[in-house]
This record gives sequence, structure tokens and C-alpha cells, in this order.
Amino acid sequence: MIDKNEWLTLFTDYLIGLRHYSPHTATAYRHDVDDFALFCEKEELGFFNQASDRTAKFYMSELNQKYPPQTVIRKVSALRAYFYFLMDQEEIAVHPFFQVTLPKRPKKAPNFLYEEDMKALFHAIDIHTVKGMRDYTLIFLFYTTGVRVSELIGLTLKDLDFERGVIKVHGKGQKERYAPMSSEMKEELQRYLLLTRPELLKKKRHSRVFTNLKGDPLTTAGVRYILKEIVMASSTFLNVTPHMIRHTFATHLLRQGADLRSVQELLGHSHISSTQIYTHVAKQDLIDKYQAAHPRGKKS
Repeated sequence: MIDKNEWLTLFTDYLIGLRHYSPHTATAYRHDVDDFALFCEKEELGFFNQASDRTAKFYMSELNQKYPPQTVIRKVSALRAYFYFLMDQEEIAVHPFFQVTLPKRPKKAPNFLYEEDMKALFHAIDIHTVKGMRDYTLIFLFYTTGVRVSELIGLTLKDLDFERGVIKVHGKGQKERYAPMSSEMKEELQRYLLLTRPELLKKKRHSRVFTNLKGDPLTTAGVRYILKEIVMASSTFLNVTPHMIRHTFATHLLRQGADLRSVQELLGHSHISSTQIYTHVAKQDLIDKYQAAHPRGKKS
């Protein structure tokens, strides 16, 4: 019989190799499955690979008491993936978590920056330095494409098509999409590639578009640090994360009249429901404009 750790290793390899999950996600799923195995051992419910519907209900009860809905949903997603994996391996015939009822995920409006806030960030960058030019181009591309931070740092020179005016973006699950390149973005990128990037690279050679001050490819942590420095220099006292720039991109497009399907395609969302969270912000903006402009629309 294969022991617990061997199954978890096989499961992790399956997620990365066949399902194309990121190593980070695969590791998180492994931890979630391991937590379930420890629960089965503690409650003496038998070997967790042979879990029943009854075991799943017991575990759901514990999860709902300990964690918020979004965490419970994530943990169950990991367990569902694991037991589907076991079914593919013909180790089990019945999926214990197939019929469990998930808690409703609370819909939360995404945090975004107003146009004045974005202007403050850009104005805080010293474009007279090599580092400043790198930071300006990075934030400019981030804000005008709405890419994820992982997609941003993964961009290579081959992904920039100046002739067609598009950027090839390598998204989740090895899905590719194209982001439009405005004339202003073309100028910024060409200036960065000709003048700034060679200064940063020094003697190092790689194909990544963005590099750190040592000439190595920029990392997610590096982008977070750059953004933190810019926010501190802007004196806006905002808590800005890289994903907030993506939220800002989508929100500003919808507020300016872009249709939901176009925004979905630009963001690389597989389902329109993922994009619909931004419509709440756009609708509230419309209500605010109505109340400010209409003689009978103002609040008493």
C-alpha cells in the first residue's frame, strides 16, 4: 500500500505536470489535503484515502466553525481535486466530497485606485534615473494592460510585437491572450528597451522584459517592493497591492463605458462571473453622478 506522503507527492506532480497548476497552488492544495489526513487520524476515522460521505460531513462541520467561507471553499476545492485524482487512478469508486454543500462566498467589491491616485503614483517616480525609468515603464504597462503580476514578470522580449501593437500574455493554465499596446505604451517600452534595460542588465543576458537592479529577472516580491517604494514617495498613505492595479485597470475601463465582455477578454477571465464583480463599482459611480447632477437626484 502506498503511504500518505507518496500519495501527496504523486498528487502534487499530477497538478503541476498534467493540470498545469503553478507550484505555489499545488503546494497549497497539498497542505489542504494533508490537513484532512491529520483530521482523519485525530478523529480515528480510518485511512483518509477511504473517506466516506460521513467523514466529509464531519470535516465540513469543523471547517465551517474554524474558517471564513472563502477558505472553506478553497480547502474543499483542493480535496475535490485530490479525490478526482484518486478516481482517475482507480483507487476509489465514490467521491466523498462530491455532494457536500459549500458556503456562499461573500461578494466583495474590489479595491481600486481613483485616477487622481494613479496620477500621484506616476508623479512620485523620478524618471531621471535608470531605476525610475524602469519603475515608470513597469507601472505604466501594469496599469494599461491589467495583467497579473505573475504575467507581468513573465513577459519576454518575444512577447512584444511592436508591428502589430500587441503584447502576448501567458496567463493561468498556459492560456495565452493579447493585450493591446497603445502608441504611448510603444514609446515607453521602446525607450526602456533601448536606454534603460541595457543599463540594468550590465553583463547579464536573459529574455525577460523587466529586470532588477542587479540585472536579474524581476520577481513578484520585487514588484511589491517597487510599488511600496512608489507609494511611500507619493505620500498618498494608500495600501496598494499589485492586484489592486489590475482591479483599477478593469474599474476604469468600465467607468469609461467599456463593455463587460471586452474587459473579460482583456483580463483573461475564463468566466464572465469573475468580471462581474467590477460592475458593482461602475453602477455605484453612475448613481453618484446622477445624484450629483440631477436637480431631484440629490440626497436630502
